[in-house]
Amino acid sequence: MRNATNTPADELHSRMIAAITAHSPHRPRTIDAMSAVPRLGFLREINPDVTAEDAYDPELAVITLKDPETGATLSCSSVPTLVATMLDQADVQPGDRVLEIGSATGINAAYLAHLAGPDGEVTTLDIDPWVTAGTRRALDANGYKQVRVVTRDGALGYAEAAPYDKIVVTVGAFDLAAAWWDQLAPDGRIVVPLRWRGQTRSLALVLDRDRLVSESVVLCGFVPMIGQVGERSAAIDSADTVRLYWDEDQAINPAVLAGVLDHAKTETWTGVMIVSEEPFDGIWLRMTAEDPGTCRIEAKPAAVMSGLCTPAIPVRSPAIAEGESLAYLVLLRSQGQALQQQWELGTAAHGPTGHQLADRLCAQIRAWAASRAEEPRVVAFRQVMATGDQRGSVLIAKRDCSMRIKYSTR
Repeated sequence: MRNATNTPADELHSRMIAAITAHSPHRPRTIDAMSAVPRLGFLREINPDVTAEDAYDPELAVITLKDPETGATLSCSSVPTLVATMLDQADVQPGDRVLEIGSATGINAAYLAHLAGPDGEVTTLDIDPWVTAGTRRALDANGYKQVRVVTRDGALGYAEAAPYDKIVVTVGAFDLAAAWWDQLAPDGRIVVPLRWRGQTRSLALVLDRDRLVSESVVLCGFVPMIGQVGERSAAIDSADTVRLYWDEDQAINPAVLAGVLDHAKTETWTGVMIVSEEPFDGIWLRMTAEDPGTCRIEAKPAAVMSGLCTPAIPVRSPAIAEGESLAYLVLLRSQGQALQQQWELGTAAHGPTGHQLADRLCAQIRAWAASRAEEPRVVAFRQVMATGDQRGSVLIAKRDCSMRIKYSTR
């Protein structure tokens, strides 16, 4: 945390709101809610040492509670710019019945209560009694006693107050729990940070008969939900400096891939350039829609320094794994004289069919470059279907649902 300054909290709050509105356009009702609720009051109720500067930093997630035994984060107030985006996605209206999964500091439940108004109803759930005790205390202290706080596994929902017009999940989920489908009202909406193929997106999903259809898809990151499983990981080198992460529905065998990095590395460059601060996570999202081998690679500093594995972003980059071969995204710094620093996107490949995987990844890079702002349509089906793929569309099978991600250009 930073040291406190003499800047009044009200001024810092106003600056945060101005920064949020400058970051991207938001619904007026979202800005009104975030202006009305005292963020600092909620955070300090959980952790009195939080500074006003940290509380009102528009790009800072503030950890407010850790497990004293393990050090794991139990409660955190999310980055305000992301909070605003997810409130936009939820589009809570006066009179709505809202279920929140993940209580944290209670501030998001307060935003939801402000949006739902006196005729609405908000219930917030968390599996950890330490968290819900703090949530209840913070809500009461800041004038939101009407919010119901329940200690319960969020995957079970809260049938006692269902159906819900909106379900807002504020922890990282790996699946769309069966109870959420059961407890959502017709035409209801779920906002959920959903993880698949090693990356997480906040999805605004609207119920359409027996399926949920995305209205928006936003990159994000959240503390994972306790109890939901489905992601696997394993080292692919003897020193455990490089790991792959993949989903349980994928035919990726780490035993077969062990030692793949000992094969000669082949780099392929696409001619696609990015400039400083330009996001390229859309490549990963597009890969999840179209390539069944998409996964995540992570390289520790020792692996990067030695040249063993050099992903574009060492801690989290997209890769394609299949059989005994691997390809992953890499960057090459341009030596040109452009006003902004530029990097070329390419692939590094290993293994007997690595060149084929590199070709597939390069095709995804070029497809993204042709339409960088394109957002896919995510469709989730309640029934769990057998894995497989259609032309230009991979089926992602989870335990309580199946998903397809589709691009209009395919």
